[in-house]
Amino acid sequence: MSDDNPYYPTYSDALYAHAKDRPDQIALRYGERTTDYRTYDRHATQIANGLAAMGLKKGDRVAYFGKNTDRAVELCLGTGRAGMVFVPIIWRLAPPEVEFILQDAGAKVLFVEEEFADQLPFDGEKILTDDSFDAWRDSQSDAHVETPVDAQDGMLQLYTSGTTGLPKGVVLSHHNGTHLRPLLKEHNIYWYCADPGDSVIFAMPYGHIAGVGTALGSVLGGQEMIIHREFDPALTIADVQKYRVKWLFLVPAAIGLMLAHPDAENADFSSVKGLTYGASPIPLDLLREGVARLKCDFAQLYGLTETFGTVISLPPDDHKPENVEGREHVMKSAGKPVPGVQVQILDENKNPLPAGQTGEVAIKSDAVMLGYWNRPEENEKAFFGDRWFLTGDAGMLDEEGYLYIQDRIKDMIISGGENVYPAQVESAIYGHPDIADIAVIGVPDDKWGEAVKAVVVRKPGSNLTEDGVIAYAKQQIAGFKCPKSVDFIDMLPRNPSGKILRRELRAPYWEGKDRAVN
Repeated sequence: MSDDNPYYPTYSDALYAHAKDRPDQIALRYGERTTDYRTYDRHATQIANGLAAMGLKKGDRVAYFGKNTDRAVELCLGTGRAGMVFVPIIWRLAPPEVEFILQDAGAKVLFVEEEFADQLPFDGEKILTDDSFDAWRDSQSDAHVETPVDAQDGMLQLYTSGTTGLPKGVVLSHHNGTHLRPLLKEHNIYWYCADPGDSVIFAMPYGHIAGVGTALGSVLGGQEMIIHREFDPALTIADVQKYRVKWLFLVPAAIGLMLAHPDAENADFSSVKGLTYGASPIPLDLLREGVARLKCDFAQLYGLTETFGTVISLPPDDHKPENVEGREHVMKSAGKPVPGVQVQILDENKNPLPAGQTGEVAIKSDAVMLGYWNRPEENEKAFFGDRWFLTGDAGMLDEEGYLYIQDRIKDMIISGGENVYPAQVESAIYGHPDIADIAVIGVPDDKWGEAVKAVVVRKPGSNLTEDGVIAYAKQQIAGFKCPKSVDFIDMLPRNPSGKILRRELRAPYWEGKDRAVN
């Protein structure tokens, strides 16, 4: 690779290079606190040495529970520099869900924000990420970390639920995330490769690949990252103007909230070069409004936790009215594979399907995960042939090579960019004493794309209400997974083997839609 388009084997290598080349440039901006690249690099080294001093070894899991902060970002880089694996957990999860993840990962230490600390039972060492964290970090050695770290070493473990409802740990290596940038730069995929010094906002949840991926992409490219604890449309609008932000990544629901906010009406978005969106499909009307009002490049990103994020992209040229006129269907696609990624559509026997036919989307790329943590049977199901990964998404490739996501084979619901798995919600609610049977489906929602709906069979004599079901769910699982509405019926449709026919339940709500995702 050329000197101006380097390949960094690990994220630690990237941080070290930027600390050398642009030591005084701001790397992290969190409220009024700023950290330049020189300090960022030193902090990562001190965290790595601090973890080692606690007795942790290469490959050990280090967990974080909290919202987005500069300290959390430094933790990820320090953990990776020590050859350990960082496990950021979505802060919106309920305590039992977090407890399962901590136990499954075998986390040796938990870094946690003070507001959540008392909620989480944990047998290992628990360290608060309040001001005392700075004192702990700064008391550690800043001597060179001797642990050898290879590009193929695991560095990140994110949890995504499977169809059984049990979360699975997706283990990602440095190389999974670092290898694509030189390829993308070489092919001028500029909307996914911001230049050094460009300012970006990091507002998506850290436990998501969309969140931690933004943070890691920023250090890979040497950008200035403005960190928001969580998405706030007013703060986003204000900081775009205050810091002349050049790049935004938002899920469609967040774009809608930002454009609908009163502050957006007279806001100056002229600094923004581009807005990338993903995690769920975007309504065409919202997309057109965004392109018209922001007057910047829009690009769609499609990927999975298991692919370290983006593997398919719909470029800015395919969002411009003059290019799309007469072929508006392209704007409903996820786009085309980025360089270094292969895609095929498979039938139920894993045979490739021709253009125009719908089947399971399979991906082959160095971006695909090392595997699921301690889940050999799941890994057997997820891969076939020469490391082709089965996404669980149903899709179709057209004659031009555009990928269209039609449905989700694994029944996953995406609500406001959050993944919700029906089996997990059903399992949580089924314990209600007045519920005889339950199914959970996704239904269209103008604000969130999809909303969670529970379809319930009451036990004889029960007067269970919609409010009662929702209140019970909120005691068991995270709020974003809870049903927004409840229907009551006499019997759930099932096939001969007893499996709930969710398609039959969903069909009336999606009537008139051209695909079963919104």
